[in-house]
Amino acid sequence: MTLRHRERVMLALNHERPDRCPMQISFTPEFALRLRKDLGQQTVSQHNPHGGGNTYELERVLEEDMLLTSVGWANSYYMIDCEPGQGYTDEWGIEWTAAEYETKFGKGKYTEIVRHPLAEDSAIDSYQAADPNRPELYAEAERVIKEYKDEYWIVGVTVTTIWETAWALRGYERMLMDLVVNRDLVGRILDIPNQYHLAAAKRLVEMGVDMIWVGDDVGGQESMLISPGLWREIFKPRMSTFIGTLREINPEIKIAYHSDGNIYPIIGDLIEVGVDVLNPIQPACMDPAKVKKDFGEKLCFWGTMDEQHTLPFGSPSDVEEEVRERLKTIGKDGGLIIGPTHNIQIDTPLENFWAMVNTIRETPYGSL
Repeated sequence: MTLRHRERVMLALNHERPDRCPMQISFTPEFALRLRKDLGQQTVSQHNPHGGGNTYELERVLEEDMLLTSVGWANSYYMIDCEPGQGYTDEWGIEWTAAEYETKFGKGKYTEIVRHPLAEDSAIDSYQAADPNRPELYAEAERVIKEYKDEYWIVGVTVTTIWETAWALRGYERMLMDLVVNRDLVGRILDIPNQYHLAAAKRLVEMGVDMIWVGDDVGGQESMLISPGLWREIFKPRMSTFIGTLREINPEIKIAYHSDGNIYPIIGDLIEVGVDVLNPIQPACMDPAKVKKDFGEKLCFWGTMDEQHTLPFGSPSDVEEEVRERLKTIGKDGGLIIGPTHNIQIDTPLENFWAMVNTIRETPYGSL
């Protein structure tokens, strides 16, 4: 029996076996254009992986099971109309510039921060934070819930919840130093994105999303960027309050937490504060099978397909083998939403992409 997409996700999150493993994939705008051409789609609208105007055509054609709708600073990462060499200032006062890179499949574009509005201490007292209560911020979420919730699992995205937005406001190195030597100021800066994203998450829960996706990149390739002790002291209480506030609105809301890299030392803490799903489980940083063995009774997982090596540089058979390995290990007996550990980049061969998608779609649960 073929399940509805949202039923498939619900079973997996309840540690039960659906008909196949649920899937979620995001793409950069450049890869999305390649994929549209490959599918013969006529539309020329650009895909913004961070929210805003997504038609979800690609996600639905691919038979993905979750649809994402985003409110927050992460939506500032990419401005479709900003050409390489040009810049823009987002609503937080953070200035960006666009740069171009080239691959054998074409040119891509990324953005990088060039100015932090709170770099100087004197700027903090007069800083005016963005308003999270503007109705237009939630128009897309309203549309997604109305049109698709009967069929799909809807995720309200408020990632870059505290730390990433804070260092973007202040400057990365400066903020790391402040964590140690300037705690009062750190608290004031952290409160700015924390309060914004909490207001956004509360609104999304009230509107009826199934899951809230929070988190910040606090893991590096081999170890954490912030010591586990410092994370527990500064960030754990804030995340506990954040999640607890959402559960007061809807006790059944699912919470997913994102961090790239190796965050193994704090996974138990994330479970303690109420996280249900951990994303993305980078296999180059943490062994997915070990994470499942150690935490799989209390935690579900989302991601696990290697976007650093296998998808861009492996062969289709390598990709198929990795999908099967994930289904046999971290996906055993449910608990997995499979997908790449980052937005699919333009350097990923389409043959590898389709090897991943087709292997996921065509492998019944329990057949391996």
